Amino acid sequence: MFWVNGRLVPEAEATTSARDHGFVVGDGVFEAVKVDRGRIFALTRHLERMARSAAGIGLPGFDVERVRRAAHEVVEANAPLLTSAFDLLRITFTGGPGLLGSGRVDGPPTLVLGVTPGHDPDPETAVITVPYRRNDVGALTGLKTTSYGENVLALAQAHAAGASEAVFANTRGQLCEGTGTNVFVVRGGELLTPPLSSGCLAGVTRALVLEWHGGREADLPYDALRTADEVFLTSTGRDVQPVVAVDGAPVGDGAPGPVTREAARVFAERQREHVDP
Repeated sequence: MFWVNGRLVPEAEATTSARDHGFVVGDGVFEAVKVDRGRIFALTRHLERMARSAAGIGLPGFDVERVRRAAHEVVEANAPLLTSAFDLLRITFTGGPGLLGSGRVDGPPTLVLGVTPGHDPDPETAVITVPYRRNDVGALTGLKTTSYGENVLALAQAHAAGASEAVFANTRGQLCEGTGTNVFVVRGGELLTPPLSSGCLAGVTRALVLEWHGGREADLPYDALRTADEVFLTSTGRDVQPVVAVDGAPVGDGAPGPVTREAARVFAERQREHVDP
């Protein structure tokens, strides 16, 4: 069951206009929220970020409390499907029906929520670097919008190389983020992650790792991925995931390191204690 503009409907009826501005030009924002065996995790943080994203691209009408109610309705309606620790709730908010072009019209927005049954992430992973650069000074920098074409391209290249993620540098050649992840590195025993000024998304899992485990934001060279003692990714669908290879070369000794293991342990423990931290 999907929640579409105020109604729960079967998937076959979960449709929108061919003129929807989210479909036509990617004029929308979204969140993917973890559902842990029916419990929606960190919903407040996701909704706060989504409100910032909507405001950032000038989309009016985003009602946090309405979306919160809709989230619980759609999760309850799909309860028999949501049995894993990594199911996902997808929330999409767009400019609604408009012109077949970039100009907006004053019309009702589109709000759609749905769920995707998930599975546990791999215990470790590999990533690649790509020649593209994240724009750290663009109009959409730091916003979670539906304009994801660049991510689709880079992720397809990662999969073709046998990796699960591609990691970008920014326009200054500094380490930035993955297509759908934040990145942490360990250098000299210290846990570091690029600051938001690098152009990376303010990830919910990223913030919780910094709060619960500790770590420091720092501008990092792109090759820190290859020279770090440890590397891990964070995201809603991965939690804390060790990276054991970059561009086919091992990270450290090719196994998850002690800082990564401790960050993962702390995150898992605190997540069980706090459903909406």
